[in-house]
Amino acid sequence: MSTLTLTPTKMRHGIWQGVLVQSGSGVPQITVTHLGNAVPDVQVSESGQAGEWMLQVPIPSEAIADGVQVFVITDTTDGDTLGQFTLIAGEVLGDDIRGEVELLRAELDMLKRAFRRHCVETG
Repeated sequence: MSTLTLTPTKMRHGIWQGVLVQSGSGVPQITVTHLGNAVPDVQVSESGQAGEWMLQVPIPSEAIADGVQVFVITDTTDGDTLGQFTLIAGEVLGDDIRGEVELLRAELDMLKRAFRRHCVETG
C-alpha cells in the first residue's frame, strides 16, 4: 500500500499539476506513463508544507492527438497506481456528440408528430 495520496490541481500551458501527500519520508518516486512509455521530465518538488510535494507532468507533444489519451501516475516504490488523467481531443469526440444530438432531434420530431396527430384525433 502506497504512502502517497495524489490530488489533481490543474493543467495549464501543457503541464498537468497535482499535490502529493506523503505519510512516509524522502522524496516520492513517481513514474508517469502514456501508452506504456514513461513520460520524460516529470518533476516532484517540495511545496513548503510538511509532507506535501508538487507533481508536474509536462504533456509530450506527440501525446496530443485525436481521441482519448490516458496518463497513468504510479508510485515507483511499491508499484501502486496513484491516479490518472486524460486528454480528449479531435473529431472522435465531436462525432460522438453530434451523433447523439442527431438521435435526440429525430426522437423529438417523432414525438412532435405523434402529439400533433393525437391532438387532431381527439380535437
